[in-house]
Amino acid sequence: MTRLAQTADLTDVQQEILATVRSFVDKEIIPNAQELEHGDVYPTEIVEGLKELGIFGLTIPEEYGGLGESLLTYALVVEEIARGWMSVSGVINTHFIVAYMLVQHGTEEQKQRLLPRMAAGEVRGAFSMSEPGLGSDVAGIRTKAVRDGDSYVIDGQKMWLTNGGSSTLVAALVRTEEGAAKAHQNLTTFLIEKPAGFGEVLPGLTIPGKIDKMGYKGVDTTELVFDGFRASAADVLGGTPGRGFTQMMDGVEVGRVNVAARACGISIRAFELAVAYAQQRETFGKPIAQHQAIAFQLAEMATKVEAAHLMMVHAARGKDSGERNDVQAGMAKLLASEYCAEVTTQSFRIHGGYGYSKEYEIERLMREAPFLLIGEGTSEIQKTIISRGLLKEYALKR
Repeated sequence: MTRLAQTADLTDVQQEILATVRSFVDKEIIPNAQELEHGDVYPTEIVEGLKELGIFGLTIPEEYGGLGESLLTYALVVEEIARGWMSVSGVINTHFIVAYMLVQHGTEEQKQRLLPRMAAGEVRGAFSMSEPGLGSDVAGIRTKAVRDGDSYVIDGQKMWLTNGGSSTLVAALVRTEEGAAKAHQNLTTFLIEKPAGFGEVLPGLTIPGKIDKMGYKGVDTTELVFDGFRASAADVLGGTPGRGFTQMMDGVEVGRVNVAARACGISIRAFELAVAYAQQRETFGKPIAQHQAIAFQLAEMATKVEAAHLMMVHAARGKDSGERNDVQAGMAKLLASEYCAEVTTQSFRIHGGYGYSKEYEIERLMREAPFLLIGEGTSEIQKTIISRGLLKEYALKR
């Protein structure tokens, strides 16, 4: 058989892109990930390398300066990058989501103004939904934008903003009073350009310092505080307020495919480390891979890697088709993230005491994998989405 996590029916261009990214990961990311991650250092040189490869414009249409590739290509690129270091995939994930939302929902003026600079990596995107105490209840957003002539005055606090400090464009979901009966129909997405950095980056807009995390180091995660911040009516994504919930949920489906891809990448790396170590480490006169207890663990890990990859690819292709994809994306995110936690734990156990040492890569993967269980919606939220979709599809005819 071929190596794990192969994808059928890729074009020559897709294969060339993936081969280029894989080579970059092996040469530039894996050798440097440990030192950067342990120091919680932003991977500037790696990000610049991805910029030179054109990765920031991967899914942006050619007419706006991008490569015009599919979500499947994007997901497979993310899988390769996360195999090297998940934090680097986080740098480009929010950028991809904002670019996708612009392509699907932006006005032509917004596309012309932002997409070419995003494709070149000059503008880097982040998006913000969550708030302190809000969790997955997106419809309960309290940050509020009040119309004042030709602009809006925004007040409130957002939370868990990936790339909050390093980004220069934030898609922020806030409440506007549109008079709709349902809460989620009163939400609007604002496209806010800002300087990179921390502190009060614009009048009324503050990015506090980085949140210290268990894993997912290097990439900055922040709050975002609005205090009388003025945004133009032209900053409303799509030009019409009240459509933010639908726009964000469309973007989150992309994000869930991304999280599934990241989980696949970490799982692949955890398996690679385990299968290599198991053939080198000897006990009782032979490599531990020859002990059935270890061999069976490797078999289980490989099966989980393969299953997660196939479901992730299926979800990406489903989203590319233009059909509603919440159930497929939810299934892929659920399975891939849960399997990722299991595979990294199995790899950790195969490494024995060395897996607990910071000198070994598996220690870092053990701290990265749990994030995927909660990022872009917890496993419980995915089960809610999946079950609702199934009950609707299989509703009894009365």
